[in-house]
Formats: sequence, C-alpha cells, structure tokens
Amino acid sequence: MVGSNFGIIYGLTGPSNQGAPGQGGAGMSAGGGAAERDRLSTAAHLSDFMLQLEDYTPLIPDAVAAHYLNSSGFHADDKRIVRLISIAAQKYMSEIVDDALQNSKARTHMQTTNTPGGSKAKDRKFTLTMEDLQPALADYGINVRKMDYSQ
Repeated sequence: MVGSNFGIIYGLTGPSNQGAPGQGGAGMSAGGGAAERDRLSTAAHLSDFMLQLEDYTPLIPDAVAAHYLNSSGFHADDKRIVRLISIAAQKYMSEIVDDALQNSKARTHMQTTNTPGGSKAKDRKFTLTMEDLQPALADYGINVRKMDYSQ
C-alpha cells in the first residue's frame, strides 16, 4: 500500500460533480446519491487532513516515532503515516496525564477540606506523582506497581 493514495479521491471536491455524465452518478437513486456525496465529502476531509499532516509537527519527533515503529516491525516510508501515529500516541498520553491531574486535584481537594483553615488551591502547582498516575493508568488497562525495595 506504500505509494498509493489510500483511497483518497483527488479532483472531486463537492456534490456538484454528482450528476455529470461519465461520472457514474446519472443513474443513481436519491439514496445512492446521498451516500456518494457523503463518501466524497469524507474523502475531501481526509485529503485535507493528510495535507495538514505535512505541516504539523507533533510533540513526539518523527525520528523517535519511526524508531519505535521500526523496532516493532512496522515500516512506513510516508512521513504522514508516522506523524499520524505520533498524534495518536500524543493524544493517548495527554488523556492519561489529564486523568492523573484530575486524580491529583481530587486528592488535594480532599486534603484541604479535611484540614481546618485549609488553603485555597486556586493558584496551586501540581506535581505528577505515582499516587495520581497509577489509578489513571489502571483505567486504561496498564498496571503499574512500585518496586519492592526490601528484596
């Protein structure tokens, strides 16, 4: 599949080309025309997204993502595919960190409400700890335990 256009249709940008002779849309029913319009609209959005991937720089560098993809057996010559996977990994990690932040906020809120005259946590800076990260990772099926130092 390397080198193909991944099913992206170039040149057809909207529903105005649907009924043109030679385009295959003249004999379609009303339901088939709507499905074809949706497919072309989706293809146009996908084409625009793939073009935007060339200009976007994700937080995970292309070389790092390509290294880990290659070490797992996935070889991609197209840098847009590597960037797409980098964006997916970035989103996955940001969701985990956001869940850990919510755990930290809930934990510090419980600590300040139990303390008489507790300080306001409005301008408080949060530190990512294993105590907050462990339940967030458990929600995603990743089990993390602290090392037992007594062994």
